[in-house]
Amino acid sequence: MNGQLLPPNTAARVDALVQRCRVPAVCFALAAITFVVFGQTAGFEFINYDDQKYVYQNPMVAEGLTLKGAAWALTYGEIGHWHPLTWLTHMADCQAYGPWAGGHHLTNVALHAVAAVLLFLALREMTGSLWRSAFVAAVFAIHPLRVESVAWIAERKDVLSGVFFMLTLWAYARYARQPTRGRYAAVVVAYALGLLSKNMLVTLPFVLLLLDWWPLHRVKLDGAGGGRVMALFGGLVRKKIPLFLLSAGSCVATFLAPEKVFDSYRLPFLERIRNAVVSYGVYLRQMVFPAGLAIPYPNPPNGQPFWKVALAFVLLAAISMVVLACWKKRPYLLVGWLWYLGMLVPVIGFIQISFNAAHADRYTYLPGIGLVLAVTWAVGDWTLLWQHRRAGLGGLMAAVIGILMVCAWKQTAYWQNSETWWTHTLACTTGNYMAHFNFGNALLQEGGTDEAISHYREALKIRPGYAEAHYNLGNALMQKGSVDEAITHYQEALKIKPDYARAHNNLGTVFFQLGRTDEAIAQYQQALQNQPDYAGAHYNLGLSFRKQGRLDDAISHYQKALELKPDYAEAWNSLGSVFSLQGRMDEAISQYQRALEIKPDYAEAHCNLGVALGQKGRVDEAITQYQQALQIQPGVAEAQNKLAWLLATCPQASLRNGAKAVELARQANGSTGGENPAILHTLAAAFAEAGRFSEAVETAQRALHLAGEQSNTGLAGQLQLELQLYQAGSPYHLPAQTH
Repeated sequence: MNGQLLPPNTAARVDALVQRCRVPAVCFALAAITFVVFGQTAGFEFINYDDQKYVYQNPMVAEGLTLKGAAWALTYGEIGHWHPLTWLTHMADCQAYGPWAGGHHLTNVALHAVAAVLLFLALREMTGSLWRSAFVAAVFAIHPLRVESVAWIAERKDVLSGVFFMLTLWAYARYARQPTRGRYAAVVVAYALGLLSKNMLVTLPFVLLLLDWWPLHRVKLDGAGGGRVMALFGGLVRKKIPLFLLSAGSCVATFLAPEKVFDSYRLPFLERIRNAVVSYGVYLRQMVFPAGLAIPYPNPPNGQPFWKVALAFVLLAAISMVVLACWKKRPYLLVGWLWYLGMLVPVIGFIQISFNAAHADRYTYLPGIGLVLAVTWAVGDWTLLWQHRRAGLGGLMAAVIGILMVCAWKQTAYWQNSETWWTHTLACTTGNYMAHFNFGNALLQEGGTDEAISHYREALKIRPGYAEAHYNLGNALMQKGSVDEAITHYQEALKIKPDYARAHNNLGTVFFQLGRTDEAIAQYQQALQNQPDYAGAHYNLGLSFRKQGRLDDAISHYQKALELKPDYAEAWNSLGSVFSLQGRMDEAISQYQRALEIKPDYAEAHCNLGVALGQKGRVDEAITQYQQALQIQPGVAEAQNKLAWLLATCPQASLRNGAKAVELARQANGSTGGENPAILHTLAAAFAEAGRFSEAVETAQRALHLAGEQSNTGLAGQLQLELQLYQAGSPYHLPAQTH
C-alpha cells in the first residue's frame, strides 16, 4: 500500500472478517492437532483386551447393522454395562470397515475431535472468552490421559458419550441465554443419547447446576437473601427434573446389568474408600505429570499404604480449603474443583466396577475438564497486570500444547498392537498379573508358546487363584505336548471356578484325544450344564458319540451346535461324515457343500466331499475335490491316497493318469511311514496303471502281508483278487457303475 493506511471502512471490514474467521480457525486447529496426535492409530491393530468382546470376536457386532443387532444392543448387558448406542456405532464400523482395525480407530479419533470442537463452542457460548475456551479444549484434545479413551477401540463409549456431553453443554448454554421449549428439548435429547453411550454421564445434571452459578450466572449469591437464593436454586433444580429422571433410569439399567466383579476380587468397603482418596490424588498428579500411563493399574496386594492415603487426603483437603476461600472472587475454582470431584464419583471406586484396576486413565476423560477450566481461568485472571501479557500467555499456551502433543503422540504409539502395549504396561507397573496374562495370550496367538507359558506362570505367581490363567496355561501346555501338566491346570481352574464351561470342554478334549471317551463325554455334558448355548461343547459331544457309534446322538448334537452357530463349518462337515456312515450320501454331500460355502479353504471338507461324490459315481467331480484339498494342504496323505486311487482305477479312461497316481501314492506312503496297507494298496494299483507290473505285484504282496498282520480281512481279500490281475499284466479298474 506504499506506506498508506487502509481506509477506515476497509480496516473495519478486515477486522470483522478476522473476527468471523477466528472461531472456524480454532475449530480447524483443534481437529488438526487431534489428528496429528492420534491419526497414527489408522495403522494400529486391535488389542486383546476387551476389543475382542466389543468387536472382532463378537458375532453380533461383526454382522454390521441389522434389525436383530439393534434389538440385541437394546437388551444386552452381559459385559457389565448398558450402552446400546455404543454397540450400534461398533456395528456401523463393522459394516463400513469390516475387520480393518484402522477404520475403527479413525472413528474414535473423529469422535474425539468433534468432542473437542464442541467443548470449545460450548465454553465460548457460556463464557464469551475465545482463547481461554480454545486452550481448555486443546488440552482436552491432546492431553496424554486422553490416549486410553481414543486409542483403545473398546473405549468407544468414552469418545461417543463425550460428543453428547459437550453437545448437552452447548445446547444448555443456548437454552440459558434464551429459554425455549425447543432448546430445552435439545438438551434432553442430547443428554439421553449420551446416557445411551455411557452411563458415567449420570452426574451431568449436577454439572449443569454448577454452570448455572458460573459462568451462566443464573444464581446470584451476592446481594440476595438466603430465601431468594434457595428459591432460585430450587427452580433450577425443578427444571432439571427430566434430566435427573434420565439419570435415575440409566442407574437402574446399569444395576440390572449382570455383575462384572466376582466376590473373590471385591475389595472391602473401607479399602475402597482408601483407594478412592488415593485415586483422586493420582489423577491430579497425572494431569500435571502424565508419565508411566498404563492399563490396568493393579490394586496393591495389601491395600493402599497409609502414607499414600494420608498424603492424598491432605492434598485434597488443602485444595478444597483454597477454592472455598476464593469462591466469591474466583467462582470458577470451586466450579472446576466440584466438576472434577463430582464427575469421578461413579468410577472412583465407592462402587467397585473393575475387578482389577485401582484406577484408570479413561475415567478422567470428562472430569479432567473441570481442572483445566479452573486453572486456565485462574492463570488468565492472575496475569491481568502483566506488561506483555498477550505474548507471554500465547507463548505459555503454545509451549504447554506442544509438550502435551509430544507426550500424547509417544503414549499413543504404545497402542500399536497387543505385544507393544503389554510390554509397555509391564515396564510401568509391578505385580500386574492381568498384563502377564494378556501378554501371554498375545504371544500364544503369534506362536510364541514358550514365552506365553512363562507369562502365564508369572501371572499365577502373583495371583494363584486366577482360573483363566490356569486354563490358558493348560491350552499352551497342550500345544507343547505336556498333556499331564495341562490336565492338572484345567482341573485347578475348575477347582477355583467349578462352572467354568470352557475348562470342562477343553479337559474333555484332552480325555477324548487320550481315548478316555466316557470321561470326555462327562466333561462336555458338564460344560453344557453350565452353559447350554455352548456350540463348541455340543460339537465335541457329537464327536465323542460318533466315536462310540451312537450316530443318532452325534447328529442331534451337531445339529444343536449348528442352531447356535450356523456358520460352524466343522459341524457341517462332521454332520456330513455321520450321514456318510449311515449311507445317506445325498445328505452328506449337502452338508459338505454347506461347510465349503462357509470355509472354502477347508481341505478336510473337500476331501470328504470327494469321497461322497466318488461313491455316487461322480468321479470327475470327486477328482476335482481332491485336487482342491491338495492345493490348500499339499501334504495331506488321505487326499493324496484317494486321488491316486481314482487316477489309477477310474472306469473312465480319459480321467486315468498312472504316472500322477504313482507320484501321489508314493508321497502318501512316504509321509505315513510305508506301513499302511491301504496306501500300499493304492500304490500297487498306480504301478499297474502305469504299466509297472513287477512293482505292482511286489507292492500288493507287501500290502497283503500287512493287512493279514492287522487282521484286515476285507482288504486282504481285495488285494488277492487284484494281485492275480497284476501277475497277469492287467491293471485294476473300478466297475463302470459304483452307485
